Amino acid sequence: MDELMPTFDREIAKLAERLLIRDRPIDYRTGVFASEVTPGIPGEKPVTIKMIDAKTKEHVETLEVDAAMVATGRVPATSDMGLEDMGIETNRGFIAVNEKMQVLTKVEGGEIVPNVWCIGDANGKMMLAHAASAQGISVIENICGREHVVDHDAVPAACFTHPEIAMVGPTEEQCREKAEKEGWELGKSQGNFRANSKALAEGEGNGIAKVLFNKETGKVVAVHIIGIHAADLIQECANAVA
Repeated sequence: MDELMPTFDREIAKLAERLLIRDRPIDYRTGVFASEVTPGIPGEKPVTIKMIDAKTKEHVETLEVDAAMVATGRVPATSDMGLEDMGIETNRGFIAVNEKMQVLTKVEGGEIVPNVWCIGDANGKMMLAHAASAQGISVIENICGREHVVDHDAVPAACFTHPEIAMVGPTEEQCREKAEKEGWELGKSQGNFRANSKALAEGEGNGIAKVLFNKETGKVVAVHIIGIHAADLIQECANAVA
């Protein structure tokens, strides 16, 4: 990754970098891969990590640290489900679905596989537990003949750092693209936690909250928050987006 938190709103990500990293004794690298990790022996020799450039694959540096935590993300556990026998192609293990969570034979131009649905991390739409729950409810509604589609833009997400980060809807950058494409004007309203007496009383004045909306209709499109109790505040914002 060339930047930290690439999927986050850029303004929020930059503030998070300042609040969570720069003021703390934390060193970090971007745009590199750990090509080789050599285990160490506690108290005797360090863990050795060889770093290469993400683009050129050339060696950049070798780090010596006390410990290394490997956090390479998640992959779908779909390889032994017999999907190929049903003519279902996966993309890196993810199962393609339509807006009703019906399984498709492939991502582009795939046909619906009758009576088969897929919810949760395996479809890769939004890898969050509450998103999977919403998808499950949607599937049952559709099975019962009541047409239903999950609005993933209204599903909130949170990052439990200190201060917390929470969001619902597209990033500001994505909202601007959406507004330009669909022909409406994007509005933005932003507040600072330093102007909130409760936050100041708790010694938590760092943070911002911003609301992105359609100026013509007043519809809330997205909300991004970094600050105390952001993960709690975002639920009301999700209701507004929905």
